[in-house]
Amino acid sequence: MQQWHGLADALLELEQELRALELWAALPPSPAALASREPFCVDTLPFEGWLQWIFIPRMGQIIEAGGGMPAGCNIRPMGEEAFAHLGSHAAGLVAILGRIDHAAGQLASRG
Repeated sequence: MQQWHGLADALLELEQELRALELWAALPPSPAALASREPFCVDTLPFEGWLQWIFIPRMGQIIEAGGGMPAGCNIRPMGEEAFAHLGSHAAGLVAILGRIDHAAGQLASRG
């Protein structure tokens, strides 16, 4: 149960950091943008949009259900690339993504 709390806390931190960096959108993207079949919706959304509108809600659903964590979350490398333009301001954001990867990996290995 503690791992689920750790993941939930990291997701809240992610939202707070995206807001602090002014990367949190006030309006949702179009349904077509959300329906992309590409990884991270790279063809229709910026990475922060994917985090906000797809990743965080899906992870919230998994936490609420208490299971079904997919193996290999591994979003930190994408975050490192996507947020490189932020320079040193990206450090906290990338660290949070790493904590999410770690927590999700531990939960996935528990089955």
